Parts: sequence; structure tokens; C-alpha cells
Amino acid sequence: MCRNIKPLFNFEPSATDKEIHEASLQFVRKISGFQQPSQVNEAAFDHAIKQIEPVVQELLKTLKTSSEPRNREVEAKKAHNRAVKRFGR
Repeated sequence: MCRNIKPLFNFEPSATDKEIHEASLQFVRKISGFQQPSQVNEAAFDHAIKQIEPVVQELLKTLKTSSEPRNREVEAKKAHNRAVKRFGR
């Protein structure tokens, strides 16, 4: 999994449009191999992102779980603690 794509499912509040856009952008970057597309590929790059966003939104709406929703602040703190443990301050 691309390290820059964060899980978006089962959070309260749910994923924002900006988070979904950023995840879609990272996915397209990963599979295309482009961090920034050339001018000739920019339209295809942007089109792919726009195609992926509604699919991600639909996926997040239809997934089911019996787990309690996760708290973004708690998860961010856990990630920070893991990073400190792994890399130091």
C-alpha cells in the first residue's frame, strides 16, 4: 500500500471530500509513476482522479463494520508515537 494513502473508512466524522481527493491523487500518482504529469498527460491524470473520487465515495458509503468508529485525533497520536518509536524525535 502506498504510505501516503491513509485509511478513510470507519472514522467519525467520515472522510471529507478533500481527503478523498488527496487519496485519489496519491493513487493516480502511484500507478502512473508521475508525481506531477507533463502538460501532455495532465488532462488524462486529472480525468483519472475525477473518475476515482466517486468510486471511493461510493465504496466508503457501502462498506459495513461492527467496529466502533475511530477517532482521528487518537489515530494521529498513535501514528506519531509509532513514528517516534521507529525514528526517534
